[in-house]
Amino acid sequence: MNTGRTLREPERNPRRGDTPLIAIARVYDPSPSLQIYILLRSLLVALALSAGLVPAASAKNLVEIAAGSPDHTTLVAAVKAAGLVETLSGPGPFTLFAPTDAAFKKLPAGTVESLLKPENKAKLVAVLTYHVVPAKVMAAAVKTGEAPSVNGKKLNLKADGKGVTVNGAKVTAADLVGSNGVIHVVDTVILP
Repeated sequence: MNTGRTLREPERNPRRGDTPLIAIARVYDPSPSLQIYILLRSLLVALALSAGLVPAASAKNLVEIAAGSPDHTTLVAAVKAAGLVETLSGPGPFTLFAPTDAAFKKLPAGTVESLLKPENKAKLVAVLTYHVVPAKVMAAAVKTGEAPSVNGKKLNLKADGKGVTVNGAKVTAADLVGSNGVIHVVDTVILP
């Protein structure tokens, strides 16, 4: 009677000293080329993780990651002033295009100070939420085209051999993975 099984039946008398895992492997008995593929894949994954080539997810959320960066003090102050800490610390997932302090310094004199005033909170929220996509998008997955921002307006993304840009702002560091999404550092503040 055919039971539809493709694996051969387990050996009745496993070799002495075999652990259950080895006994199962003997039953499965993949071809030598598959064994080599599995071994090489495992080694490459371990190497990529240990070398930092593949970002391991952080236990920190996006706000905590930004707060730990000496280059994002203005962004963190703006997120706090806008009352967005709780939102951007939430479950997400989010993609945050995070302008550096140098990016904020490129704005006309007095712009940041003006946006941080309580009476301009709505404008600040509009600017900051324009930097957030309501999905986790790794740099390799970015395609040229439009993406919705949390602000409600569309972002223009461009991906080519030179890298990724968002409304002309260049992504200078990508794929900083957090517990609730990913941060891509940008060199310019993106204005709606």
